[in-house]
Amino acid sequence: MQKIASVAGLKNAIQLLEAEKEVKGQQFKEQLLFTYDSFRPINIIKRTLNDFFSTPDLTEKLSGTTVGVASGILFNKLFVGRSGNIFRKLLGSLLQVGLTRVVSENAELLKSLVQVMLKHLFAKRK
Repeated sequence: MQKIASVAGLKNAIQLLEAEKEVKGQQFKEQLLFTYDSFRPINIIKRTLNDFFSTPDLTEKLSGTTVGVASGILFNKLFVGRSGNIFRKLLGSLLQVGLTRVVSENAELLKSLVQVMLKHLFAKRK
């Protein structure tokens, strides 16, 4: 900063500093409100969900895993049923884990196969 030699220069420097203080205070208030709004729980949840659903690879993997788990549970229910046999229950659980893994890893292939099967099933016969 320059040396101030006169009273007018001092008053001018004070006015400049007060104006700068006013601008910086306003910027600080705006940033504070923005930060406060960003940390509201509903906004955090919205951002998280938007990030989650905007990632196509993640949602694709999640849908494959969901289908895999659902098919494994369904198979286990069909295989074991109401059986009280401990070996059948153990074998059903092992098959459920295996089927879940296979379906999860090959979800795209299975999706394509199901689409082709449905297309041929519902195709108009000529």
